[in-house]
Amino acid sequence: MYAALMTGLSDAGEFDPQRQRNINDYVLRQGLAGLYVGGSSGESGLLTVDELLAQQELVAENAKPSGTTLIAHVGMPNLRDSVCLARQAEKLGYHALSALPPHSYPFSDEEVFGYYQALAGATGLPLIVYEIPLRTGRPLPLALLVRLLDLANVVGIKYTSTDLFKYSLLRKRQPQKLFYYGFDEIYAAAGMLGTEGGIGTTYNLLGRLYVAVDQAVRAGDLARARALQMVSQDFVEALMETGVLPGMKAAFRVIGVDCGPTRAPMAPGVSDAEARMREVLARPAIREWLA
Repeated sequence: MYAALMTGLSDAGEFDPQRQRNINDYVLRQGLAGLYVGGSSGESGLLTVDELLAQQELVAENAKPSGTTLIAHVGMPNLRDSVCLARQAEKLGYHALSALPPHSYPFSDEEVFGYYQALAGATGLPLIVYEIPLRTGRPLPLALLVRLLDLANVVGIKYTSTDLFKYSLLRKRQPQKLFYYGFDEIYAAAGMLGTEGGIGTTYNLLGRLYVAVDQAVRAGDLARARALQMVSQDFVEALMETGVLPGMKAAFRVIGVDCGPTRAPMAPGVSDAEARMREVLARPAIREWLA
C-alpha cells in the first residue's frame, strides 16, 4: 500500500521544503510499503518541472534511512518533461516510475502508445502505466491497455476507475502483471478481484487503516474489510464537501502537521474546512487510525 504523496507549499503557494518534510515525516510513520511521489495528489498538474525535481530529491533524502520503496510519477503533458523527471528519479535511486497518459489534448490511441513506449525505454526502471479517466477525460480501451502492459519495462498498472469489469478482464489478459487500485473508498472491492496493493490520497493521513483493509481482504475476512472500508468511506464523504486536497491539508493542519495550502486556483469548497475536518477526525472510529 502506497501513499500518493501530497506536496508542502508556503502560504504564498510556493514549494516549501520544510513543509514537505513535515508531510514526509508523518506519512513515513504509517507502516506503508512506500510512497508514490509527484502524482495528482501532489498537485503535479499545478507544479513546475523544477518543483517536481526538487520534491523528488527531497523525498529520496528523507525516505532513504527507512528503506521505503519509492515510485516516481513522471506523467507530464509532454514527453520531454516526463523523460527529464524519469531520468532524475533513476539517478536518485527510485525503484519504479509511473505516468499518467499524455493529457491536455485528445491524443489518439497510437499517440498514447508511442508516449509510453518512449518513456519505458528512457530508463532502466520498471514502469507502471496509469488508467484514470477522471483526470484524462476518457477511459483507455481494453485493447490498448493490454498492448501497453506488453511493452518492455512495463510491469503493471495503477487503475483508478470504477469500471471493475474492465479491470477484471485486464487481469485475465495480463495475469503476470502488477495491479494497484487507486480509488481509496472502494479499495476492498478491487481487492476481492485481485490486487497487489493500492495507491491513494487518503493513505497520507490514514495509511494504517488502509494497510488493515488490505490485510483483511487477503485474509478473507470480509466482515472486517467491509467495516474498515466504511470508516474510509465516512472520511472520504467528508472530503467530497471540502474538496479532496484542500480537505486533506485542512485535516493535516488539525493534527498539527504544517503543510500549507493547495496551489491556486485549487481552493476549499467550503469556508470552514478545518472545523469540518476537526469534527471528522474526532470520531473514535477514525481517530484510532491516526499516526
